[in-house]
Amino acid sequence: MHYSRQTSIQQNLVLRSKVIQAIRNYFTRAGYLEVETPVRIPAPAPEAHIDAQESGSWFLQTSPELCMKRLMASGFEKIFQICKCFREKERGAFHIPELTMLEWYRANATYLDLMTECENMLSEVIGSVQPDQSIHFRNQKTDMHPPWNRLCVSDAFMQYGSLSVEKALAENRFDEIMGLEIEPHLGYGKPVFLYDYPSACAALARRKPLQPELAERFELYINGIELCNCFTELTDPKEQRTRFEKELEFRRIMDKKVYPMPERFLQSLEEMPPAAGNALGLDRLMMLLTNAEKIDDIVAFTPEEL
Repeated sequence: MHYSRQTSIQQNLVLRSKVIQAIRNYFTRAGYLEVETPVRIPAPAPEAHIDAQESGSWFLQTSPELCMKRLMASGFEKIFQICKCFREKERGAFHIPELTMLEWYRANATYLDLMTECENMLSEVIGSVQPDQSIHFRNQKTDMHPPWNRLCVSDAFMQYGSLSVEKALAENRFDEIMGLEIEPHLGYGKPVFLYDYPSACAALARRKPLQPELAERFELYINGIELCNCFTELTDPKEQRTRFEKELEFRRIMDKKVYPMPERFLQSLEEMPPAAGNALGLDRLMMLLTNAEKIDDIVAFTPEEL
């Protein structure tokens, strides 16, 4: 028999299938509708640091977010999707240009509601494949039983960062401090929700009504790995257009491709109910569950093998 890389990771791929099935079961039982939206779109969400793969005069989606929100605006109240997303120039131990994303949206919910739902969903899914309901990754054990820890961004900067949030933003070093000084400490022993990001760091999230300098956004960390990104959705089309214009200006300054404005999405926001949405990287979840050194160990094919 021909021995291949795929043969050596067969166990991981079987586990991946079980996890995806468990996720589908959870959301179906919770009353969510599984949807499919186009992978090839005329305009991705303009974000300064995420680069879309061109496909003719259109683009491959970096996330199904815009189309899923248009479904919400059409009257769908609880939807989820497991799909392929594409991000240019992303290749490394934790990154691959074609990734698998789980996204879900719920009407009349906030980021705090989805924090609880994310906790319940992941603890149940992981419990279905790991009897002790824990993750063993890089010689560290993380207990996945709820409740999980919660830490606001400003406290994380005070605890682990060399600068305050305000100073990091003023010096344009927020991402650097977050990546090098803060993330490596997060989510050991118990997962942690890092929440209340500066509004400048959340292009599609609603501002906190009483603290407009903050956005209703969280990210989940397990063993120093960022697993998902969630926020209460911004549904004001004028504010969303202004934020997109800022992101496109950043792209111009950095000499990156400037995308068309997603006009149909902006029009649909007029009809969108209050909602929250979460995007979770399935490949990273599988790395955590299999104690994989690199993302190659949990995908059937890497770009280099095609």
